[in-house]
Amino acid sequence: MKYLFLLNTAEDGLPDPGTAEHAAMFQAYGAAVAAMAEAGVLVDCAPLEPASTATTVRVRGGGTVLTDGPAAELREQVGGYTLIECPDLDQALRWAATIPAALTGSVEVRPVIVVDRG
Repeated sequence: MKYLFLLNTAEDGLPDPGTAEHAAMFQAYGAAVAAMAEAGVLVDCAPLEPASTATTVRVRGGGTVLTDGPAAELREQVGGYTLIECPDLDQALRWAATIPAALTGSVEVRPVIVVDRG
């Protein structure tokens, strides 16, 4: 079963690039991802650009409407994702708890629906 982790953080709560805190945060993420890779559960992961760089697309009444910014204004925004494959939700939740975003924000864990494309 695949699980998608949406890493939610408050952008104003992140350490400034170039600081020791920023380096420590990336080191902690690296350790979590390395452990997942070593265990053979990691499928993919990446940080995302800030929510302010997003463009939201909606189709209404036959027309496409583009809006600068995220789909919703929230205190926490999706700052990255991790996709893993493991036997069950309990194991996925244990892996999610190793991600540093869980310490200062949240990690939303969602099962991926298997779609038959045949």
